[in-house]
Amino acid sequence: MLKAKTKIRGLRWYIVIMLGIASELNYLDRLTLAVLAQTLELELNITTAQYANITSAFLVSYTVMYAVSGRLVDWLGTRKSFSIFVSGWSIATMLHFFAHTPFQFSVCRFLLGATEPANFPGGVKGVSEWFPMRERALAVGIFNAGTAVGSALAAPTVAWIALTWGWRYAFIVVGGLGLIWVFFWLLLYRRPQEHPRITDEEKNYIFEGQPVQAATPTVPWSQIFRTRAVWGCVAARMLTDPISYLFAFWTPKYLQQTQGFNLADVGKYSWIPFAALAVGNILGGLIPNRLVRRGWSLNRSRKTVMFVASCMTPVCCLIIVTTNVPALAVGMISVAMLAHALWANMTLPAEVLPRGMIGSVTGLAGALGGIIGIISQQLIGWTVQNVSYTPVFAVCAFMPMLALGAVHLLIRTIGQPGESTQLRAV
Repeated sequence: MLKAKTKIRGLRWYIVIMLGIASELNYLDRLTLAVLAQTLELELNITTAQYANITSAFLVSYTVMYAVSGRLVDWLGTRKSFSIFVSGWSIATMLHFFAHTPFQFSVCRFLLGATEPANFPGGVKGVSEWFPMRERALAVGIFNAGTAVGSALAAPTVAWIALTWGWRYAFIVVGGLGLIWVFFWLLLYRRPQEHPRITDEEKNYIFEGQPVQAATPTVPWSQIFRTRAVWGCVAARMLTDPISYLFAFWTPKYLQQTQGFNLADVGKYSWIPFAALAVGNILGGLIPNRLVRRGWSLNRSRKTVMFVASCMTPVCCLIIVTTNVPALAVGMISVAMLAHALWANMTLPAEVLPRGMIGSVTGLAGALGGIIGIISQQLIGWTVQNVSYTPVFAVCAFMPMLALGAVHLLIRTIGQPGESTQLRAV
């Protein structure tokens, strides 16, 4: 229990940092296998197609639980849901220590996929509870930057542990960190309405004239499905999530297979694109925030950043598939991942929907994005094994612009939940 009565100025920023650390651990656990993929293929005779099956096992449970966990987050609340699911994915990661066959790794990945997705509806919901509308893109950017930080740390951390103590111990170490995080989360987190350390000034700033509700009512699915803006959020995730999975699961493998990296090289250099992803996550919220302060509407600033990011992606993908220079390949992957993060697809529900919908819609969008991710993983595995990475990046190049078109058609105005959530025929 929180017994200290000392007020903490800017408490919301401490909360979002904790959320960012959770995202960091989420992706550190998730990408441990990706860093070790080539090592496992050589040591355990796992083929590229079997590796695609293993990643798909993760996405199968991840997709189902994304929708379920989003609803659970709205029901359980942010504090309880994070405690349960972070503990779950940490234990699932540690179980990889005992795996020896593709099937056993698939089981472990299935369990990991069942526990990890709650991080995202939980994080977006936590941001909606602790931040006013104009700061949510920045706050979600900070929270989501944890995924990139975890991804950047995965390569050097996992490679070092694997080269020092053996690859199995990498799963034990990174999984154990999550259990430590849960302890501190239970000490710190409360909703602003009931937090003993929040100042009255910050509480008033967060709600900005809105009624301070004891609880946020959960919106029924019938209303959610009839809301056009919901499908704008869903379409954005379905069109851009496969890019996230491509970069997360295949970047280290691409560098080893195409650019000649070994495991030590992966540890030294493959963190760079993920560091760029972290920067992009921050800038994806910071740039619109600064433009709003200069008089732009949130709608104009967010869509402008989305458009610029969508234009950057094709150029990067073209260079990636044509260069034989490892440094240039790493550089272009870095810029492409920065552009992907600038797009800030996960922020949309918090910008266009009321609080009672946010967890559920984030879960629904992530689940449907995961279905496309499962299909794309199988297609990537077959294409890489039988053709090359070129068709994969060719498709990736134009998905952000298609997603922007869907957002423009289905979400009238970013930043005005009252307008965006009117019940319209879809």
